[in-house]
Amino acid sequence: MTDSPTRPGGFIFFLQVLSISLIWVLVVSVITWILNLISLSHYLHDAQNATLAISLVVLPIFTLLASVLTYVFVGLRKHQE
Repeated sequence: MTDSPTRPGGFIFFLQVLSISLIWVLVVSVITWILNLISLSHYLHDAQNATLAISLVVLPIFTLLASVLTYVFVGLRKHQE
C-alpha cells in the first residue's frame, strides 16, 4: 500500500479531470449553440426575446456551475501535500 487513503490514485484523478473537461466542453457547446440561435433568429427576423431571455438565464448558470466544479477540484488538489 503505497498510496495514502486521502490521495486519489491515477484512475480517480483521471476521472476528476475528465469530469472537469466534459463540463467545460458542455459549457462551450451550450454557449456556441445559444449564440448560433441568436444569430439565426436575427437572420430569420424572428422574435429574439425568447432566445435572449434563455441565454441570460442559462449562460451564467452553466458557467457558474463549471467554475465551482473547477474551483473545488483545484482547491482540493492544492491542499493535498
